Amino acid sequence: MQLTPEHESVRDTLIRFIDKEVNPHVDQWERAQIFPAHQVFRRLGELGMLGLTKPVENGGAGLDYSYGAVMAEGLAHMHCGGIPMAIGVQTDMATPALAHRGSRELRDEFLAPAVAGEYVACLGVSEVGSGSDVASVKTTARKQGGDYVIDGGKMWTTNGTQADFCVVLANTSDGSSHKNKSLIVVPMKTPGVSVARKLVKMGMHASDTAQLHFDSVRVPQRYRIGEEGMGFIYQMEQFQIERLWGALNAGAMAQRAIDTTVAYTRERRAFGRSILDNQWVHFTLAELQTEVAALRALSWQGVQEVVAGQDATRTATMAKLKAGRVIRAVADGCLQFWGGMGYMDETPISRIFRDGRLTSIGGGADEVMLQILSKFMGTFPAGH
Repeated sequence: MQLTPEHESVRDTLIRFIDKEVNPHVDQWERAQIFPAHQVFRRLGELGMLGLTKPVENGGAGLDYSYGAVMAEGLAHMHCGGIPMAIGVQTDMATPALAHRGSRELRDEFLAPAVAGEYVACLGVSEVGSGSDVASVKTTARKQGGDYVIDGGKMWTTNGTQADFCVVLANTSDGSSHKNKSLIVVPMKTPGVSVARKLVKMGMHASDTAQLHFDSVRVPQRYRIGEEGMGFIYQMEQFQIERLWGALNAGAMAQRAIDTTVAYTRERRAFGRSILDNQWVHFTLAELQTEVAALRALSWQGVQEVVAGQDATRTATMAKLKAGRVIRAVADGCLQFWGGMGYMDETPISRIFRDGRLTSIGGGADEVMLQILSKFMGTFPAGH
């Protein structure tokens, strides 16, 4: 896809913001295992970054997905993975269904302040025992008068301790597991909503992640996104944007790993010459660079399909699978060339190594991507 000066302007604005207002604080936020989401999101909202692809009537720019893709890559300029992921949840994981399927009233009440950075959003899909197997979620929302009464819980919820609202996938009937679910917006200050615990993770430290509990949480039925019983379908649609975002961001993070490793190995010397001068090192980096370029090409093919209004499920699935494999190979291969410093918590490559590992798990594990692709290929066993 040919990027325009307008695309580059978005990238430049984002990079300037990151250099000035994020990267100087990243180490502090990583140690604290949380960052000030409302502060950061408000500034991004002022810059128009949270609504690039969102409707103009809700404060967005109404641009096509290629601009969101530029932002997904640009966020990897941050010196950690957690804050980009938190922003990605706001723009590409918790709000696409709200933007495309939500009523005007619902968008006015929740999407507009999310675009402005006044509200922080989170997505409540995964549960204990129900991660990649979305159809098996147990949270229920039963009708009572004009309300839904929600009971259950959600796990691994990014932004969960700071969010103003959660888009919750819940069972609204006893029908087929693919036709009995709805997406419902739940304000986090609603009585009965609680943060059961803030989770401690291997990586993505600056991003707060929560286990949520819903105990007879009452919200009006008008907070449902779209049609009742269509939540599973809406979430699958939403997943394609999430997976493309993950592939684009992981590819850019992998590029940052290579760039920082080239700079480090050029300066680091052993046995009378720079580490980079060893053929094994510069050949390996060339191999890894080729993998990153292939991932980026696949990811942008998916972007083109989305922009053209085509079903990008197959391409997004391949890109997500490839991204998880590439970031793991790049981070591990590059870390080796840092020697003992690569194992230190203070170095950028060790953070990329930890943060990038989530790519093969979040948004659907590698094994789920392979299952989806097998179905596209017609090789998945019949009856499964």
